[in-house]
This record gives sequence, structure tokens and C-alpha cells, in this order.
Amino acid sequence: MTRGPSALPSDAPDEHPAPADAVRSDPAAPGARVDSKPPGARTETLRGIAGSPGVAIGAAVVMGGHRTNHPRRRVVSSEITAEIERFEAAVERAQDELRDMAKRIGDHRAEASILEAYLLMLGDEALADAVKRQVTEERRCAEWAVAAACEAIAGRFAALDDPYLRERSHDVLFVGERLLRAFSLPPQEPPSSRDTSPLSTRSLIELQNSIAMPATFGAALPRFSGPTILIAHDLSPADTAAMVDEPVVGFVTEVGTRTSHTSIMARALEIPAVVGVSDVLQRVITGDLVVIDGLRGTVVVRPGPAELADARARAERYVALGKELSESRHRAAQSKDGVKVSLRANVELPAEAILARDQGADGIGLYRTEFLYIDRTSPPSEDQQFEIFRAVVEALRPKPVTLRTFDIGGDKFVSTFQVPPEMNPMLGLRAVRLALSRPDVFLEHLRAMVRASAYGDVRIMIPMVAGLGELRQVRALLHRAQEQVRARGQACADEIPLGVMIEVPSAAVMVDHFAREAAFLSLGTNDLIQYALAVDRTSRSLAYLASPFDPSILRLITKVIQAGQDFGRPVSLCGAMASDPLAALLLLGLGLRDFSMEAAAIPEIKETLRRITVAEAEAVAAEALACATAEEVECCVAAAFAPDLYDLLTGERATR
Repeated sequence: MTRGPSALPSDAPDEHPAPADAVRSDPAAPGARVDSKPPGARTETLRGIAGSPGVAIGAAVVMGGHRTNHPRRRVVSSEITAEIERFEAAVERAQDELRDMAKRIGDHRAEASILEAYLLMLGDEALADAVKRQVTEERRCAEWAVAAACEAIAGRFAALDDPYLRERSHDVLFVGERLLRAFSLPPQEPPSSRDTSPLSTRSLIELQNSIAMPATFGAALPRFSGPTILIAHDLSPADTAAMVDEPVVGFVTEVGTRTSHTSIMARALEIPAVVGVSDVLQRVITGDLVVIDGLRGTVVVRPGPAELADARARAERYVALGKELSESRHRAAQSKDGVKVSLRANVELPAEAILARDQGADGIGLYRTEFLYIDRTSPPSEDQQFEIFRAVVEALRPKPVTLRTFDIGGDKFVSTFQVPPEMNPMLGLRAVRLALSRPDVFLEHLRAMVRASAYGDVRIMIPMVAGLGELRQVRALLHRAQEQVRARGQACADEIPLGVMIEVPSAAVMVDHFAREAAFLSLGTNDLIQYALAVDRTSRSLAYLASPFDPSILRLITKVIQAGQDFGRPVSLCGAMASDPLAALLLLGLGLRDFSMEAAAIPEIKETLRRITVAEAEAVAAEALACATAEEVECCVAAAFAPDLYDLLTGERATR
């Protein structure tokens, strides 16, 4: 849930007085004045993707999205060493900037984890090598080399099929922007004399100008002292983090998805956001009154009195609901009739583990290890991996942490492994197949996990398993890794459960055999849907086919859950279905008792489960299994559960 539309006070002077139609006070506060739209102004509703839930009202500040100019100069051989030293100094200054920002945002764990990712990218060997090659081989100056290297890396991410990974291209470009800016920064002062006070008086607009707009672009954009809706082509997670102590009550971007880091950050900060709104920069001007709804994915520009009154009421109700959910997030997860359910978190970075704990997670159901291999020319060392795994395990101790072995290949980080091009990489050498083809690298990966098991409750999970032979080979390598760790005199757990992800249709069909040999099963419904329905889940034109409510998917899920019950094996589900209230109740009725989702969704799903009995969920699940189409299933589930979840689905209280 979100912090709502209230603005934090600004002690900065109002450099640009707001136009008459802009919000000058908190529009959600009782009795606050909201000026109506100018006579003749047309109300317009734009639609995008719900990036972060909540309702916000404010004056628009439109940002042009300019990028840093940089010199494009060829260097001679005698300048190469100096240019590389300039690059290395810029990296240090950029890292210092991010560390300062991390101190300023304090206890906001999720955004700190994104800044941590930026720091890792700045220090990555692959980036440094790429820049140095541009200098030494292409004879480009340091700034030009940084821009070229970052654009090349971002291009590789942008070409990936996986939507989550494709969004990382923006992160690479933002890191490049910070590096380019760092070339013009003076050397950092010693930490003791550096200002690390909270970002309470710097406007977000000034921050954005300092990050991405050199002085040559002209005067700074206007800013307001009242509630502000930021409108931009895109925002970096670092920019989003800077909203913590600013009067920015929401933002809208032209690009992005729900899985982009900017959306993830907005949800963690509880700032309403709508992303992926086409042409919003052309449809909104600075000073326009704007209402955004991060639940519905709508942006109302120049609303009239009726729209404003409705938005204000919805905002107040949503804030009240969010407060209720937050206060109850540490209560046990259980159904209305007391059946206990486990809600764990999907995480990628150590700082996200802390967020998961704070949101009341029962552990980590999926820790993605691919980030360790991001655009590297060589795999990370065993010690590097171990330190990260240990940090995650210690943060959640004594709760369980499921470490998934790297899901690399296909379209993910193939440069680390020198995988040759394939006609269909999503069905090629990836995940466990790639791991087994490189036992030297895989053993190092497993040893790091084995060593981390000495610090808490660790389980290991294998992705993309298609046959029993793969499980058996991994088990043999895991035993070898344990023997190697013990032979060194290093500590590890006596037993480490080894489970499999059920995301390939063959594994779902043969799940009874997997249940005999695996310690646990985890349904990866995102890929299972894609492979079972033969639908590219990144294709907007085919999105109507990639439904988790498809009867064939429900039958596969039921088969997996039943196999787990028959053989006494825990079954979890870590796909997007787990964080959808209606889908979660359907899964409860199908027999699922272990869910894993993004940490921010845990309080809402806990509340969802408390409102329905298992018997009610089972009755609806039985009806759903008898349906012939996804549309019939959705209608069945919505008709049964939506009335009891009205406030959670809409952010509003039902009037009865």
C-alpha cells in the first residue's frame, strides 16, 4: 500500500510560483483547496501500466529527459594511460555519490538495494574492460568510451526476451549517465566533512538536473512547493529514491513495466506510479493538475471538480487501508478458518532480504543468483558468492532461504560463459543444462551455497529441470561440493535440501517421479505458462493467451500439488500468480500452502487469505477446474471472491 497523496513540507524557496490551476496545498487533506481547471481546459484520461498502487493528486512537472553531452575526441597513444586514469577516478567519484545517497535515504531498504546494484555495476570488471578497450583500441577519450561501452551493454539487455532483464538496459544507461557526470565533478571531500544530511531541502528537479542535464541545456525546470506529480520519459531508481523527502507524491513515465527497477522502487517507497504511458510528455504540460491511480494504471489530466472529489475520497480510503495492512503485516498468515499458510519472498539482492523480513515474510522462497553474473567476462569467485549468500541467510535467520542455482543462458548473461549463438536460445543451453556443461563453474557456485548453509536454514533449488537425470547429476555434484568444503575444514550443514522448479511441461507431467527424489517442488508459473501454452509472455499482442487462469495451467498446478501431498514433499509457487489476490485464493483452494512473491505484496496477500475459508476456496477451485476457458475461470473466481476483496482490489471501501 502507499503513503498516499500528502506532500512533505519543503523549506526551499518557491522559485517558480505555481500557475493558478496548480495544486498549492495537500489535496487529500480535509478542507484543502484544490483550484479547478482553467475554463475550457479539456479533461483527458491516459492509460498505462500500474507501476505502484495508490492515488495521488498534484501539479505536473514535466521533465524533458535530456541526456548528458560528452566530448567525442580521438586520443593519441601518449594519452591512453591518462584517459584510463580519468575513467578510474570518475568511477570512484560516482561510487562516492551513490554511497552518500545511500546514507541519506537511511532505512528505506529496497531502494538501498537498487543503489547497491548500481555500485556493483560501477565496479564491474566487464564495464571497466569495455571502456578500456574503447580507449586503447578505438582511441576514444574517456567520456566517449564510457558512453559507447554503456550503450553497447544496454543494447544487449534491450534485445533480451525476458521483460525483467530487458528493463535492466535502463539501469545500465543510468549508470553511464552518473559516470559521465562524474567526469566534471571535483574530487570528493573526506567522508568526515561531507554533507550526508537527509535530502530534505533539495528538490527532485535540482537533483535530476545535476544527474542528467548539463548547464548548457539552459535554465532549470520549474519546481513547486506543493504536491507534485513528476512526468518523465524515464526515471532511474536513484532518482526515485531521492523522492523520499520531497513534495513528489507520484510519478508517470513513458516507458517501463511493473517489473522495472523504477516500479519496484516506487512500491518500496510507497509512491503511486503509472508507467508505460505513451506520449505523456506531449499530452501534459508543467502546471497541469493531474490525478494518477497506480491501481488502475490511469492518469487524469486537468480533472474537473467531480473527478477531483472522487480522487480525493479514493486517496483517503486507500491510505487508511494501507495503514491497516502495515499494522498487521507481522501477524501469522492463515485462512479465515485458521489454516496456516507460508508467505515467502522473491529477492535478488541482499538488501531486499532485509525488506522481506520487515514485511513479515516467512523466509525467502526464491533467491535469484543471476545478478552475480551480470555482463561479466568471467564468473564471480566462490568467496564473492559466499559472502553475498551468507549476508542473505543471516538477514533471515532462523527462517529458511531457498537459493536457486543460476538461471543463465538462453538470453541471460551468456557473455560470462562464451555460449555460441543459438537459433532458439530460450529452448537451448540454459539454466541447469548450462550448469552441467560447466561442472567447474557449477561446483564453485554450489560450494558457495554449501558454505552459506553454516549460517542458517539453506535450501537449494534447480531451475529449468526437464528430466530426472538432471536432478541426479546435480545431487552428485552437490555431494561433491559438500565433501570439498568439509575437506578444507570449513563449516556447512549436515543436510541441505535439494529441490526442483517445475516450469517445464515435461517436469509437470512426470512430477510424481520428481516428488520421489526431490526434497521439495517449486512451481515457476511464469515460464510454465509460456512453455505450456507456447506463448511469448513478453508479447503484448499475445498477452490475452498467456493467462494463469487457463484451465490447462490449473490442471498442471493441481497435478504438482497432489504429487507433493502423495509423497510428503513441500510444494511452493514463486510466479506472479502468488501475488495476485484472486489467483492466490484459487491456489489456496487447489491445495497450495506455500507462496513466494515480491516482498511488497506480502501484507496484502496475508489480508486476502484471512478473509476466506479453505472450504470456500476449495469449492471455487472445483468449479474453476470444470471450466473450459481462461475467461470462464476468471469470471468464476471474480464472482466468488471479489465482493470480499473489494477494498484490496480497488483501494476503496465497499458501501453496503
